[in-house]
Amino acid sequence: MEAQVDEDDGTFTNISLADDTDAAAALYPKQQRELVIMNCDIDGDMENQVEMEEKTRLINQVLELQHTLEDLSARVDAVKEENLKLKSENQVLGQYIENLMSASSVFQTTDGKSKRK
Repeated sequence: MEAQVDEDDGTFTNISLADDTDAAAALYPKQQRELVIMNCDIDGDMENQVEMEEKTRLINQVLELQHTLEDLSARVDAVKEENLKLKSENQVLGQYIENLMSASSVFQTTDGKSKRK
């Protein structure tokens, strides 16, 4: 909306119905319009400060979560390596035990006759 203000007494003389972004000019005389604009600036600054604080908090939270994810990924990789190492050791130990059992006469199979009491 657009309005024309009579500079002598501060009253409106003509109000246009055209779409305009300066709504304060159509609603308030010049002195009050300046106060409304100043209040909007203060409110806007406060809203911007709140938004900036919220953005900063969210960014810090995202960064913290990224670091946590990196730490967890590193831990998963370390556990996978340890698991592969332990599997390899278990295979070696299993083969060693099989060799010992086959070499020992205690674990040799008999020819069908088992001694049970």
